[in-house]
Amino acid sequence: MVTRTTILDGLCFGEGPRWHDGRLWLSDLIGHQVLAVDVPDDLATPVKAETVVAEHADQLSGLGWLPDGDLLVVSMAERRVLRLRDGVLTTHADLAGLGRHHVNDMVVRSDGFAYVGQMGYDFHTHGSRPEPMPLIGIAPDGTARAVADDLNCANGMALSPDAGLLVVAESAARRLTAFDVATDGSLSGRRVFAALGDGDHPDGICLDAEGAVWVSCPVSRRFIRVREGGEVTDGIELPEGRRAIACVLGGGDRRTLLMVTAETLGDAEKSRELRAGRVEAARVAVPGAGRP
Repeated sequence: MVTRTTILDGLCFGEGPRWHDGRLWLSDLIGHQVLAVDVPDDLATPVKAETVVAEHADQLSGLGWLPDGDLLVVSMAERRVLRLRDGVLTTHADLAGLGRHHVNDMVVRSDGFAYVGQMGYDFHTHGSRPEPMPLIGIAPDGTARAVADDLNCANGMALSPDAGLLVVAESAARRLTAFDVATDGSLSGRRVFAALGDGDHPDGICLDAEGAVWVSCPVSRRFIRVREGGEVTDGIELPEGRRAIACVLGGGDRRTLLMVTAETLGDAEKSRELRAGRVEAARVAVPGAGRP
């Protein structure tokens, strides 16, 4: 049985965990913040989050970095990717003409090329059916274009270590979709990496060194490790009432699965009232690889 340890509590609704420069970074989507956390080797040691972006006007989601170290942040309802430099946020890319409704998660290559997914529905309108939307590619200079069509609520994304493979979680389709990646960011060879089971609507994902994907499944309340083709090799079940939102492999050896969990599915009022979002940690056998 896997031991889960809570290392950070009191979030409104965490999202987009990243392991970068030896630290855990994540968004508090409902809290409109970006946080950074030093994760100790001893997971029982208390940690304190540093507030990197505080009380932005919009909900914040996906994170990544440009080669010069500037942080990129997805601003969901505004449909922008923001750039943080010297404590000041400016617009890196305006995505207004490339779809509609909220933009969501993001993964950024080492050269600064970014991929951003779209939810395909109003995040605050519960019960609405997502519309297929393009996946957006953003060059390092902020120029944006559609790089794939008709994804069904593109959510978490992961890049292989050589950045030649992109895996996208299509939440509404209950599948992971893979693409081959060209140097200019173009995508080809679209295929199903893994079809998931009933209730396993994927949210945040991350890759490991064996090419398997850890998948957060909010509806079925579990994290699962899936090989290409769909074999589930490992699972971490959450208790009744907790949701599996996103995950990343981090720690000094990248064998600590850092799991963002919540008691809501993103309801803003309830999330602010409860402040029950957490980062939980568990040790796993295979280290992380690629991005995030």
